[in-house]
Amino acid sequence: MEVKARAPGKIILTGEHAVVHGSTAVATSIGLYTYVSLRFTTPSDDEDLLKLHLKDTALEFSWPVSRVRGAFPESAAQLSSTPTSCSVENAKAIAALVEHLDIPEAKIGLASGVSAFLWLYSSIQGFKPATVVVTSELPLGSGLGSSASYCVALAAALLACTDSVSTDVNHQGWLSFGEKDLELVNKWAFEGEKIIHGKPSGIDNTVSAYGNIISFKSGNLTHMKSDMTLKMLITNTKVGRNTKALVAGVSERMLRHPDIMAFVFSAVDSISNELTAILKSPTPDELSVTEKEEKIEELMEMNQGLLQSMGVSHATIETVLRTTLKYKLASKLTGAGGGGCVLTLLPTCTVVDKVVSELESCGFQCFIAEIGGTGVEINFGASS
Repeated sequence: MEVKARAPGKIILTGEHAVVHGSTAVATSIGLYTYVSLRFTTPSDDEDLLKLHLKDTALEFSWPVSRVRGAFPESAAQLSSTPTSCSVENAKAIAALVEHLDIPEAKIGLASGVSAFLWLYSSIQGFKPATVVVTSELPLGSGLGSSASYCVALAAALLACTDSVSTDVNHQGWLSFGEKDLELVNKWAFEGEKIIHGKPSGIDNTVSAYGNIISFKSGNLTHMKSDMTLKMLITNTKVGRNTKALVAGVSERMLRHPDIMAFVFSAVDSISNELTAILKSPTPDELSVTEKEEKIEELMEMNQGLLQSMGVSHATIETVLRTTLKYKLASKLTGAGGGGCVLTLLPTCTVVDKVVSELESCGFQCFIAEIGGTGVEINFGASS
């Protein structure tokens, strides 16, 4: 039996950094996916191995099933219907399983993703020989939710082969989960995210699992759908960033200028609320679409100005802003800033060849994706 799952990445449209200080933020799924295929070994394969193939990085790992079973004695009785956090003892067992792997120094950051795989697989599927192949359209560590997308797709593929979720194995093409099953997938994915990030907010995996658009404020998430089809040019500056340092820098600026920063955060909150209202309102005709796009462009520009006042921009981000402005396009950073990715709204009928060519000539990586699409899906047709 083989099953494939795909889960989208995410972008923050408005409200990054300010959300830490009580403002509203808006996040959405994007049409760039991580794919996980799962194939159980048959008796004729004569293999008793658990294999993980990270195709984009050309890395393959394998463990004898007996060794995995021996590492997780307390996991044997766990149920896939009950998401469970990785204990300190199990974390040590996983570390021992990962330690012997020949992961190149330049890719050592992938070790936490391998650890998450071992925990989710053993917890949900137990100790069966299988091959898991992972590919992704998302650049790693760029703020597009690649790790959450990976955990969601992995959890979905593993759960699809259990009795804990209801799936139609005869369905042709991509298939969505029901609400209750989606909640289970999301909870398991969050456990994987905790292994990778320590204390994640849970927003990235929730956007990836459910798709569409989410607004969040002070820990409260609100799911919403929009009838607008928005397309974004996403430019990866390829500059890594230290999220903790950037968040701390904004907090320090808040301490130095409390009254001013309070106004900045309040303005960001208003931008997020206005964007939410625009996205939720009906769009009866093309004129309405154009008017909405113009308003969203203005909100993006204002949010970027406020992010600059927080001190989280970067020289490469400013290069992208200047380049897209030449083509009369509105852009803003997304996520932590200090590098990472920049969003550019592509209004209807925009020709992007020239701007993409100019950005790529600067050494940047460009993606074009629609936002607010479906969340995680599964497919029982191996060739799809």
